[in-house]
Amino acid sequence: MDIDKKKSKAKKIIPLLKKMHPHARCELVHGNPLELLIATILSAQCTDVRVNKVTSSLFKKYRSVRDYAESLPGKIEDDIRSTGFFRNNARMIRNCAQELITRFGGKVPARLEDLVALPGIGRKTANVILGNAFGVPGITVDTHMLRLSHRLGLTKNSNAVKVEFDLMKIIPEKQWIDVSHLIVFHGRYICKARKPLCEKCSLHKLCDYFQSNLPLKKSPPVKR
Repeated sequence: MDIDKKKSKAKKIIPLLKKMHPHARCELVHGNPLELLIATILSAQCTDVRVNKVTSSLFKKYRSVRDYAESLPGKIEDDIRSTGFFRNNARMIRNCAQELITRFGGKVPARLEDLVALPGIGRKTANVILGNAFGVPGITVDTHMLRLSHRLGLTKNSNAVKVEFDLMKIIPEKQWIDVSHLIVFHGRYICKARKPLCEKCSLHKLCDYFQSNLPLKKSPPVKR
């Protein structure tokens, strides 16, 4: 499928997603860019629901970037233990906080190239922070975006960065943040990995996955 056809397809998909998920948003609870940064680091190996349970108390204990940077390693580990990979995440959080102080005056930067240079921050995390904390357009390619962009036939690439750039070519920039939320919601609640709820989806005619998995029509009985 050429790029013009993909643009046309994306243009039809987006309003249908909006109808299905009118309240799509970032589900990580945060009050500022630093809290969102910490939450996104924790969400890499954990559900947003679990992260929110942990950060509801974590954010009361750690009020500033210096609180994280100067904390004892074991203390953060205990505070985030239930999120999984807590030792590695605690180390990344401390190192990231120290880098923020050293390089950015304790502030979370609003440029992708600065964010991805921080420990524990990749393009996916950076785009979540930029879009939700600063309103900077970006497409977040997580496991849901990878899965759905393939099922919908919007890209054939499996590399997250290549998928990001493929989608940037066919989706208007002003819709990048909204589309990221919509796809996450759709992947989370309807187009699930193991058992997609196709009966609840409005994208049948536009979905390559659905079209290729239509039940075979029964052949008419043979007259004898």
